[in-house]
Amino acid sequence: MKHWLAAMVMALSGGLAHADLVYVGSQGQQLRALRFDAASGKLEVIGTVAEGLRPTWTVAHPQLAVLYAVDDQPGQDGAVVAFAINHASGALSRLNTAPSGGAGVTYLWLDAPSATLLAANFGGGSASSIAVQEDGSLGALVSTIKASGSGPHRRQAAPHAHSAAVDPSGRYALVPDLGADRVFIYALDRATHALTTLPPAVPQPAQHAPPSPPAGEATRAYAAPPGSGPRHLVFSADGRSVWLLNELSAEVTTLRWDAQQATLSPVQTLATSSAEFTGTRSGAEIVRSPDGRFIYVEDRGERTLVTYRVNPANGELSFVQRIASGGEMPWSMAIHPSGRWLLVAHQRSGTVNVFSIDPASGLLINTGIAAEAPTAVSITFVPSSPAE
Repeated sequence: MKHWLAAMVMALSGGLAHADLVYVGSQGQQLRALRFDAASGKLEVIGTVAEGLRPTWTVAHPQLAVLYAVDDQPGQDGAVVAFAINHASGALSRLNTAPSGGAGVTYLWLDAPSATLLAANFGGGSASSIAVQEDGSLGALVSTIKASGSGPHRRQAAPHAHSAAVDPSGRYALVPDLGADRVFIYALDRATHALTTLPPAVPQPAQHAPPSPPAGEATRAYAAPPGSGPRHLVFSADGRSVWLLNELSAEVTTLRWDAQQATLSPVQTLATSSAEFTGTRSGAEIVRSPDGRFIYVEDRGERTLVTYRVNPANGELSFVQRIASGGEMPWSMAIHPSGRWLLVAHQRSGTVNVFSIDPASGLLINTGIAAEAPTAVSITFVPSSPAE
């Protein structure tokens, strides 16, 4: 099967030989690859490059030809799989596998300076850290922190860690938890790869200090409004601001990040759905432009993409544009490293759609280019040649 798969990949990949690779995570038992030409926006299908896992999220190593994928099998503890990338064909060769530390693994973050892979286990309500070896293969599962908490929504009976991100200082990992209505703040030891909990923050006398933690709070966290459902977040380039997308309320919240105190404090909250939208609200993804001037939000409920301009002084957002996402059930999206293109994964319609980005205004334009990718739920770019 492996030789047949590699041959098929080689046969299908001839059109854009020097284009970047795009790996598309899915809710099926396959990982697919595309080729993307950043000069024209053209997208071509390579095909299935890995089978036998449920790869809902992937992340690439920035220096090595290695791709990491979750294996989220229903009813089982999750796993993470490391693959070697063949840049010429897009084919993947399995290196090894490591446990994710909990059920329902849904997200990966690679902290390259410490060679640490963070995994968010949605079903298990936990976050884990895994060591990465020098060759890019996976080492030991080093730590797992299981959260506690719940919320008023029917999907919030238990904690559900939805993502993880290391702050620019490299000292902390932030874990948005949909079930607990929290962004948990953990310490990251880059020498040992370990995550550890922090005690609740002590309220400061300053006017804009974060509020006191709720009674009984045992771990440092930002408490989102009840029923918000924190999903994903991004940091500003200077590390002073965090933009948090709440899935259940479909709101984006600007937060002030204090790396000295390891605290988050709210600055602004905006609804991502239009005022006239009457359906079920659902936020899906949030990304930042490479130059830091714009934030893009994927509104799953309204099937739109929303552009915001960033105020560099305080991180506040101002509305720029709302545009149809081009498919059914937008689930994830990613900006090409050039900053000129945005690719959107649609779970229900099974497509990856290409939008161009105007660098001056931040405006998105639907190019009409799309590629088939059944149950597409995540997108990872890999350059056409390995990093030097």
